[in-house]
Amino acid sequence: MKHLLSSATLLGLGVLAAAPRSQAQTADQKYGISGYATTLQYMGDMGNTYFKLKNNTYGGGLTLSRYLSKGVDINLSANQATLRFPSPTGAFANNGTRFYANISTYGLGFKFKLNNGWALKEDAVIQPYILLQPGVARINSDRYASPTAPNNHLDFTSFDAQGAVGLTFRITPGFSMFAQAGEHMLVTGDEKLDGSASNASGFYYNHDRYLQFSAGLTANLGKAKDTDGDGVPDRKDKCPDTPAGVKVDATGCPLDRDGDGVADYVDKCPDVKGLAALQGCPDADGDGVADEQDKCPGTPAGVKVDAAGCPLDADADGVADYLDKCPDTPAGVKVDASGCPLDRDGDGVPDYQDKCPDTPGPAANKGCPEMKAEAKKVLQEATKFIQFEFNKARLLPVSNKRLDQIVAVLNEYPDYSLSISGHTDNVGNEAYNLRLSYDRAAAVRAYLLAKGIPAARIEARGYGKLKPIAENKTKAGQARNRRVEMDPYLNGDANPAEAKYGPAPTVAALKAQGKTAPKGAAPARKKAPAKKAAPRRK
Repeated sequence: MKHLLSSATLLGLGVLAAAPRSQAQTADQKYGISGYATTLQYMGDMGNTYFKLKNNTYGGGLTLSRYLSKGVDINLSANQATLRFPSPTGAFANNGTRFYANISTYGLGFKFKLNNGWALKEDAVIQPYILLQPGVARINSDRYASPTAPNNHLDFTSFDAQGAVGLTFRITPGFSMFAQAGEHMLVTGDEKLDGSASNASGFYYNHDRYLQFSAGLTANLGKAKDTDGDGVPDRKDKCPDTPAGVKVDATGCPLDRDGDGVADYVDKCPDVKGLAALQGCPDADGDGVADEQDKCPGTPAGVKVDAAGCPLDADADGVADYLDKCPDTPAGVKVDASGCPLDRDGDGVPDYQDKCPDTPGPAANKGCPEMKAEAKKVLQEATKFIQFEFNKARLLPVSNKRLDQIVAVLNEYPDYSLSISGHTDNVGNEAYNLRLSYDRAAAVRAYLLAKGIPAARIEARGYGKLKPIAENKTKAGQARNRRVEMDPYLNGDANPAEAKYGPAPTVAALKAQGKTAPKGAAPARKKAPAKKAAPRRK
């Protein structure tokens, strides 16, 4: 008997050592192997030793179980044990008789589990169950009438019915312990387990029976299907397509430490709740740019922003569009706090368009004050009052009054420049006339410069005889063509003389080109009779 028990124990330990360390017996690991030890207690015609330790006998067994559902397993069990009555040291009972039996039982049982999700979870630590197991029993029994009488040997097979209750204790995901108490009843064949016919009445009391107490270990076999290889079987995996290598929780879903719904493995801010659209990073101002990249984290709600999270500034004037009252300001134009171009003189013409940014003026005159009619008249009539020595560029003193008036006009209107263009009639050498026209214009310019007018405001040009305003066929026409014109224009604008007559070389350009007046006397001119007219001035 000791040999049988030792063999069963070694076999059970070997199975446990070879069993895979995985989840407890479930739908994923459908098979389990149990090794256990038993003790038996007799009740029959000779007496009753239920719950009495002095008559205990021992044995062991193996069970192969298969998972059917959350509530039911099916078991195939084999058990070997001994049974006796009374104890070897006790007095002979029942007229001095006793018996000793070897019992081998084989059963196909159904285990009804209470950890089926209704009362307890399937992976609960303590898992109660009920076992109903029909089977067969092979009995080898010796009955002794007295210490000296020969024994009465019985060898038979009987239908065996077992009912039991037990507790499974989950130790690790792959192993468990169990303790079980059940009763066996021999209900067919020769029912004289103890070698004595029963005199009792009733089905229960008319059959020999015994209690079996068992305790052992169970290891489960099988491998759960785990498509994504995350360690959570598909049956429990709520995220069955998790990428390889990603850490998951008990439900098989990727870890999400900050609970923002974005898995850690794709969350750029795994410790701070954020938005899925920003890969798990927060956006405090709701502008669509993550806080860690937002250079303007306090942008008001609803304001359009650029890639850096700052309000859009379409015209790049430094004022955000949502505050910019002039969002189309040209590039480079200085603006005020509202994003509108500066207007220092407050005339409604922005400085970048205002030819006179420090002096108010109408938009029609580019923001400059309009020249009064009296001032314009002074300039327009200048040609009548400015006179030169005959055939020379020297101003006559009679011209000073009008020139001084022109100086006053230029001082009154500092935003204006003056174009001086000299012209001659067609009498004489062309080169000479061209030089004379330049020199006379230059003489006027020199006078104005001497009176303090800045050089940048006065430009002198000479056109010679190229731009007549009257026919040169008559003396009156020639007199009109001999003139010095003065045209005011706003600083920075195109020269009006060039607009009227086209480009003309400046004095400096003329000198650079070597165009000088012919040497010698001035061209001969016919003089009018002294009595009829005064000499004509060139």
